Amino acid sequence: PEPRNHTVLTGFVLSGLSRHPELKHLLFFTFCFIYIITIIGNLLIFMVTAHPSLNMPMYFFLRVLSFLDISTSSIVVPRMLLNLLLEDGSISYVGCTSQLYCVIFLAATECFILAAMAYDRYLAICNPLRYTIIMNSRACVSLVLLSFCSGNVVSMVQTAWVSSMPFCGLRNINYFFCDIPPLIMLSCSDTSLYEKQIIIAAALVILTPFCLILVSYACIISSILKISSAEGRHKTFSTCSSHLIVVTLYYASGTLTYLGPKSINSQETKKVLALMYTSVIPTLNPLIYSLRNKEVKGVLRKIIDEFRKI
Repeated sequence: PEPRNHTVLTGFVLSGLSRHPELKHLLFFTFCFIYIITIIGNLLIFMVTAHPSLNMPMYFFLRVLSFLDISTSSIVVPRMLLNLLLEDGSISYVGCTSQLYCVIFLAATECFILAAMAYDRYLAICNPLRYTIIMNSRACVSLVLLSFCSGNVVSMVQTAWVSSMPFCGLRNINYFFCDIPPLIMLSCSDTSLYEKQIIIAAALVILTPFCLILVSYACIISSILKISSAEGRHKTFSTCSSHLIVVTLYYASGTLTYLGPKSINSQETKKVLALMYTSVIPTLNPLIYSLRNKEVKGVLRKIIDEFRKI
């Protein structure tokens, strides 16, 4: 068939979460509440883990994770709420590509940060005598910078690749933010090459860190089983359980979004999965890490008591 004429797009239209107008007010108030909880919860975690008594690598990485969660939600949710409120999903081409770059950058960086956190737990449990020497402040900063640089490279390549596709005047994006899968669906050219490179990129960004996390936790579990007392095993595993929960939720939603089979991964399913890593998980992270961590809860009580005395 003859290719359609390529046109220069000035913008797109995001269809949003739902095509049912009667649900828009409910969705607006629900995700407005979730966004507020995300901001407050992650700012609280950031403030609590900055306490001098929590001057450890684990809490340094947790502060970085809170920053990434706040940023991801702030890139996606306010725009989604505005579209629900005004029923105007229009977004400029520059705005769409900027949002695409930011989401990929933050998501990829978080994948690497979660792997760095697993490595930190591995050293703390499996090599405690050398932990403070290996995991010094310079090593922590280097791991974070490496994660950010890797996320930036991945995002720049993917954004440039998607931006080079011809869209032929198609503007309606069946999604609530600009992401790779829905944008590729608008292209009038053969997208098989794009889809293959997305699978390769997703495998490198998602599966590679995930495999490193699995190896780390295999060594951690092996070390935990060698602890003689049941109390010691429980205490050691409790320091890792929070991270395991976050890793499971985050990597599962990302894997199904970008690597899930098309036969069971409809566009509506992709929306739900995308909501997981852009809205729900950033809200759950502060709850998971604070409710399951005695040190964080202890510092939080101290801060609350200090505010009461004022």
